[in-house]
Amino acid sequence: MPDLTLTFELLLFLVVIGGGAGVLAGLLGVGGGIVLVPAFFFTFHILGYDGPQVMQVCLATSLATIIVTSLRSVISHNRKGAVDWEILKGWGPGIVLGSIAGVLMVSSLRSVTLQMIFGVLALIVGAYMALGRSSWRIAEAMPSGSRKYFYSPMVGFLSALMGIGGGSFGVPLMNLHNVPIHRAVATAAGFGILIAGPSAVGFLFLNIEPGSRPPLTVGAVNIPSFLVVIAMTLLTTPLGVKLAHAMNPAPLKRAFGAFLILVALNMLRKAIVG
Repeated sequence: MPDLTLTFELLLFLVVIGGGAGVLAGLLGVGGGIVLVPAFFFTFHILGYDGPQVMQVCLATSLATIIVTSLRSVISHNRKGAVDWEILKGWGPGIVLGSIAGVLMVSSLRSVTLQMIFGVLALIVGAYMALGRSSWRIAEAMPSGSRKYFYSPMVGFLSALMGIGGGSFGVPLMNLHNVPIHRAVATAAGFGILIAGPSAVGFLFLNIEPGSRPPLTVGAVNIPSFLVVIAMTLLTTPLGVKLAHAMNPAPLKRAFGAFLILVALNMLRKAIVG
């Protein structure tokens, strides 16, 4: 049982992380999960929960928070008319199927494997954020037909593997297909709901062994961490949305990309060294 001082310090840490995740969700469309997963991993390890399924708890708790964060973000963006509902309706079924496949994959892997997967994918996302350009295009319209049926499940699958919303993969995909950045960010928040909803429900039924399960964990979702982060993101996500429509987020995105590369390398180091 952790002492009260340590618990209070970690509670404050989660408050700060939750607030930052909410701003990022609204500003960059990344859903906050790409920050929350390593933050939860660090927190649970400090508390002494480092069993072979601890990453499942991190991913599941992150996805549970993304349901609320993304919903709040979609509502805020929709008030500004920025959400592309045609893309959401067309891509929704594939994203949901992909996220379910991702949960099934996650449930069968050990924590160290999921750390490696998160680290590699986060490196790719971070590199694109740091080095990518909004002018890059591979097509003038969103994929249709067989390409849509490939890309949409892949967005859901990879996002569920990382415990993140749809922004990290959805925003670059839409931007590369000529969707304006603010519209891509707003629509990717909808991807987050489609990914996190079925994923979090699936994780509620996952059996986690005691060494990986912090107190008050239901299935793989840690309820105290969920509540603390949600309380903060509900307050700060609208601020991120306002900033997204009031400024050019490109410089911040590059800085965050560099930070994410460092986080990914640290996750890979922990997976390799232990």
